[in-house]
Amino acid sequence: MGNKETLKSSPKSLNALLRWAKGLSMRAKVVAGFLASLVIIVVMKFTVKKSSHFYLLSESCHAAGILVLIRKLMYQKSCSGLSIKTQELTAIFLVARLICSINLEKNIHTMLDLLTLLTTGWVIYMMRRKLKSSYSKDMDTLPIYYVLVPCAILSLLVHPPIRTFLLAGPTFAFCIYVEALSVLPQLRLMQRMKMIEPFTAKYVFALGMARFFAWAYWIIQTYETRGGYFFLIGSGYFWFFALFLAEVVQSFILVDFCYYYIKSFVRGQYWVDMPV
Repeated sequence: MGNKETLKSSPKSLNALLRWAKGLSMRAKVVAGFLASLVIIVVMKFTVKKSSHFYLLSESCHAAGILVLIRKLMYQKSCSGLSIKTQELTAIFLVARLICSINLEKNIHTMLDLLTLLTTGWVIYMMRRKLKSSYSKDMDTLPIYYVLVPCAILSLLVHPPIRTFLLAGPTFAFCIYVEALSVLPQLRLMQRMKMIEPFTAKYVFALGMARFFAWAYWIIQTYETRGGYFFLIGSGYFWFFALFLAEVVQSFILVDFCYYYIKSFVRGQYWVDMPV
């Protein structure tokens, strides 16, 4: 009886929390979100023994998002609401990351990247060939070279001094920069559609969770190594700033959608309403 009452009161509590958050100024929302995330990361730090598990969780969330897309394509036989531009950008940064991973690590991360790349390639094939009639081409209008060209130029100018193979530093930087912006076409398409169906919403939310766990990994690694973690991924003040900025940009791109996803979930809505 007590458990049922607790479950019934939970949505009401979350609704009250969302109403409180909505009344805050933008600056207060940012501060509250940052503090809440920090508290969660601290709790996770003392409950999860190995910080590497957070990176695995991040990659697993990304893979879970891809599985959601596969389920949508297989059962609904439709790719409506999905941006092929985001999938192509995802494939591009995964290829770059896989090249770096093979030359630098060759571990479980390499295997996860390969599996994610293969599934992403399958999604692109289905959207381009089998289900192209349901693809919202008129709404997926952000050219990918708007992302690739600036990222390529910036990666040549600002990158870590990795010399494991030719252009190792620029390749690693290119992967980071493209990943940070890869979801932009998908978010632009969703804003134009205004109403987001459940599978697409879950996919983007999975990307948001992947970003959160990646941030947790960064922060905990930096704390445990007393800043030495930065030197493991390449030294250089400009690279530190560019890397940090890329992570922040990607997080802010996704946090807005995650807010509306949670809001719709708490209200029991299957579809996510996006602001114009």
